[in-house]
Amino acid sequence: MADDIDVAALEREAARQPFDPVRMLLDALAAIGTVWTFGLMLLICADVIGRSFLSMPITGVSEIAAHSIVGIVFLQIGATIYSRRMTRADFLIDGVLHRTPAVGRAVEALFLLIGAAVMAFVAWAAWPGMWTSLASREFFGVQGLFTVPTWPFRGLIILGGVAGALAYIMLFVAEIGARRKPAGG
Repeated sequence: MADDIDVAALEREAARQPFDPVRMLLDALAAIGTVWTFGLMLLICADVIGRSFLSMPITGVSEIAAHSIVGIVFLQIGATIYSRRMTRADFLIDGVLHRTPAVGRAVEALFLLIGAAVMAFVAWAAWPGMWTSLASREFFGVQGLFTVPTWPFRGLIILGGVAGALAYIMLFVAEIGARRKPAGG
């Protein structure tokens, strides 16, 4: 089994990457989302155990879980985009790239610009709702029993939209930069 591992490929893969502050920022947001996911998992397990074996459910778990999923997705979306793991029609783009590279690169650049616009629109659309929920002290849960303000979750949607737009823009800049490099280097 140990003979099947290509050590040289692992070393190439683990080669030091150049300093990339955008990647660091997006990965930090994704890491927060990952820790949040783990905490949510522990909370849900504790609620199931409390509910099933102790007849003592934890109040508000369903509300926290529902809103947490949105927060986690938007914390992790920028890193997903930046690492080129966002769902897309690779078969189409790769097929066009293979047959006509110039058109394929144009389709790729267009995809990146549309992605940036969509993510910026998400952030822009969530902006007024965040301020409205902050001003009106909007909350979710059952008043008197369990409540959490909604504005932080709306803020995470804005943060995720901006992070996603930034990721798409940086990929677009890299795509355009790759086109301008001479073929030999």
